[in-house]
Amino acid sequence: MKVQRWTRTSRLFTAGTGGVALALASVPLIFDPDVVQKLTNLLILVILAAMWNALAGYGGLLSVGQQAFIGIGAYGTVFFAGMGVSPYVAMLLAMVLAGAVSVPISLLALRLRAAQFAIGMWVIAEVISILVRLDKNLGAGTGISLIQMNQFAPNFRQAYTFWMALGFTVLFLAALFFLLRSSLGASLQAIRDDEDAARSLGVRVASRKRLLFVLAGFGCGAAGVLVVANTLFIEPGSVFSVQWSAYMIFMVLVGGLGTFEGPILGAILLFAIQTIFTQGGPWYLVGLGATAALVALVLPRGLWGTIEERLGLRLMPVGYRVVAPETKTETKVQASA
Repeated sequence: MKVQRWTRTSRLFTAGTGGVALALASVPLIFDPDVVQKLTNLLILVILAAMWNALAGYGGLLSVGQQAFIGIGAYGTVFFAGMGVSPYVAMLLAMVLAGAVSVPISLLALRLRAAQFAIGMWVIAEVISILVRLDKNLGAGTGISLIQMNQFAPNFRQAYTFWMALGFTVLFLAALFFLLRSSLGASLQAIRDDEDAARSLGVRVASRKRLLFVLAGFGCGAAGVLVVANTLFIEPGSVFSVQWSAYMIFMVLVGGLGTFEGPILGAILLFAIQTIFTQGGPWYLVGLGATAALVALVLPRGLWGTIEERLGLRLMPVGYRVVAPETKTETKVQASA
């Protein structure tokens, strides 16, 4: 028996992702700003799905309060831009702010487990939302516009935002990929499966979970930055809405919890549903709910989880696979055939 990580398929696919990223970089040069804006929304969904999957799929942390970091990223951008910082520099600072705030939050939130953690994160998101509503400089509860973006022509503004979204997507997917391929990735999955057993084997549970939590804080903060850059207007009721967590849960569960490719597939599916049903009013929610119910009944492991189980196909080698070597008899038979 031998342990295998890379296959011919995974090598080709991993190498091909660089070409896909380069091809996506040309999108603003080819398509209209409206299309670019929609594709920016898709990249935001991919980041959110990957970050929630990192928490729940690899760390066992089921959160319904990640909108806290989305809101911090969005309002942080408005705050720094209002201080005279260039808008796109303000976005980077806001992302760093969201990641930095996640550190003290983790000291409290990670003391909770299971449903307590989920509800605790939702409460934290609501508290931050209330604090924003009390700040008149941030528009209070009526919302605020990122007027500093008006210094850029609409076409250039949308292109710059898309390129930033693409850069963030590549950055966080790459960070998650290398994290999962390291010894930290194995320890995180051990924590997910049985936290007490992992601790008994010497795994530093608290520090590993905090690392994952902070990474997700940075990622969701980056998504919030892109939301305000893409829409140019935010208000607490939408940017701190629990609906963001509902989207993340939908994408990960439908795509495949605990798989690298599944959340990306789930994000594409949610984007397609939004594009088709958004103009249909309540039919949008009907389509979303029907899709989730159908997948839960027919494919409990999600779309990509089912593909992995039945076909053994893994495009991104973040796990291990035990392969039985061919015997000499099998080799001779294959040679004669």
